[in-house]
Amino acid sequence: MPLPIEDYALIGDCHTAALVGRDGSIDWLCLPRFDSGACFAALLGGPGHGRWLIAPAAEVHGVRRRYRDGTLILETEFETNEGAVRIIDCMPLSNERWDVLRIVEGLSGRVAMRMELIIRFDYGSIVPWVQRSGDTLLATAGPDTLELHTEVAVHGENMKTVAEFHVSKGQRTPFALNYRPSHEATQQAIDPEQTLTATENHWRKWSERCTFQGRWRDAVVRSLITLKALTYAPTGGIVAAPTTSLPEQQGGVRNWDYRYCWLRDATFTLNALLLAGYHDEAVAWREWLLRAAAGSPEDLQILYSVTGERRLDEIEIGWLPGYGGAVPVRVGNAASQQFQLDVYGEVMDTLHLARCAGLEPEPHAWQIQLVLLKFLESHWQQPDEGIWEIRGPRRHFTHSKVMAWVAFDRAVKDMEAFGLDGPLERWRTVRDAIHAQVCAAGYDAQSNRFVQSYGSPYLDASLLLIPQVGFLPPDDPRVRGTVDAIERNLMADGLVLRYSTATDVDTLPPGEGTFLPCSFWLADSLVLTGRREEGEALFERLLALSNDLGLLSEEYDTRERRMLGNFPQALTHMALIHTARLLSIPAEQAKHASEKGERPAAATQTS
Repeated sequence: MPLPIEDYALIGDCHTAALVGRDGSIDWLCLPRFDSGACFAALLGGPGHGRWLIAPAAEVHGVRRRYRDGTLILETEFETNEGAVRIIDCMPLSNERWDVLRIVEGLSGRVAMRMELIIRFDYGSIVPWVQRSGDTLLATAGPDTLELHTEVAVHGENMKTVAEFHVSKGQRTPFALNYRPSHEATQQAIDPEQTLTATENHWRKWSERCTFQGRWRDAVVRSLITLKALTYAPTGGIVAAPTTSLPEQQGGVRNWDYRYCWLRDATFTLNALLLAGYHDEAVAWREWLLRAAAGSPEDLQILYSVTGERRLDEIEIGWLPGYGGAVPVRVGNAASQQFQLDVYGEVMDTLHLARCAGLEPEPHAWQIQLVLLKFLESHWQQPDEGIWEIRGPRRHFTHSKVMAWVAFDRAVKDMEAFGLDGPLERWRTVRDAIHAQVCAAGYDAQSNRFVQSYGSPYLDASLLLIPQVGFLPPDDPRVRGTVDAIERNLMADGLVLRYSTATDVDTLPPGEGTFLPCSFWLADSLVLTGRREEGEALFERLLALSNDLGLLSEEYDTRERRMLGNFPQALTHMALIHTARLLSIPAEQAKHASEKGERPAAATQTS
């Protein structure tokens, strides 16, 4: 049986990331970047698909984990009858090399330890050629080489590398795994202790820059560190998650590759960074967004690789049995070929927010926006696949139309506020036409609620964003009616579902967990509609769902009380930061922003 998703920790180097189980096993690692092939894929199969285990050889009676304050350095303590040990795990931050550092520290007694290194390149399918070069163990296959450096004697056993050793109180035994392209020369081994100190100092220096001082600062800082860890440093792109195919239902088929950058997340990302004072990271994300969005507007995708690559062809990895038997395992994402109107609104809203927050203007941004808006002007009335990347027939999704309205609304405001040149009156007319259509076709007057798509009787949690983007004020009866309807009909044990999968809207078998970002959006809606105590209570409950390290996944199974979906999920942590911000500002400030048709908790120069 696989470990529960919540039993994993994240370590990373801002190029890629690994998941470390509470049993001491690294079960997922892609090198050299997030979307590369995995060399450890036990997460989606078993040990034979690749892992790196370091743990006590005897029975473990207790496990405690924590991150060092303000860092992504993981400490896992194991209690045994022989004594206690601590494993320190991190990935040093560097633009020149890729390393995983593991230090075993004796805390008490003398503990027998075991190490098992199973390297399987290309998602568990390739067994490397392993050889020694002095004190270094080399594992090579095709373009990839991993080098193991350690003072512990290791040996081969059944196509894996193993070791048995002891650690006494006060003793520290390091292991360092270095990746390099196989055609490049061997790199000098890192100094474990110096590297650990440098990595800790780097993370602490970064986290201390956080300007958020609200009541939930610790949770916000941990979420920001997680977002930083999901950032591809060379380009500024932020992946939705470091994993693929962690299922949205136990044993189900809703298994998607999230190791890419979604335009859907653009505004949430920028706002989260700006709220905490991370302007350099916000600028880097904006620049990634502009590079990705450049080109023909009809070719705008909803997601790209960390470098902005467009070809993300989806294939199924048949040799992996999947997490808990959930198949297929997918690499790539066919949603990259979908048509989604909402991404145009996300791009416009992000660039509007950047201007309002005082980021240094990008000279070419407005020219790109003009091209995108010209395209949207003649295409906003088309059906699309919607925010949830429905794999069924295209529909006139209400949220998609709302975001098309956002695109023209933000363009109009930018022209008014910043003197940008464009067809102001024409776009005002388009904006008003979209608004009128949504209020007529996307709203069911009889039930007093907005609906998932035009003519549909169904609800959708994306409708909770209507007051968040300024389409209607929170106290509008239609907004309140929609929030009430979602509370009655789209919740499970107090948490929010994205939509009813039993309606066949996506043509997939029904069933998935509650969606944590949408649950944060409900908390926002409760706060904005004057139900602050209820909103705060829901926020506290969501915080309590995080694992012992403060990490959250995409979804949650309320019956089994387990996390579901890819992990950790960037959008969930962005939503956490946004709700913490909303709960930390005066109600009048949020109300004033809503009255102006802006995001109530947006980071601006005046906030």
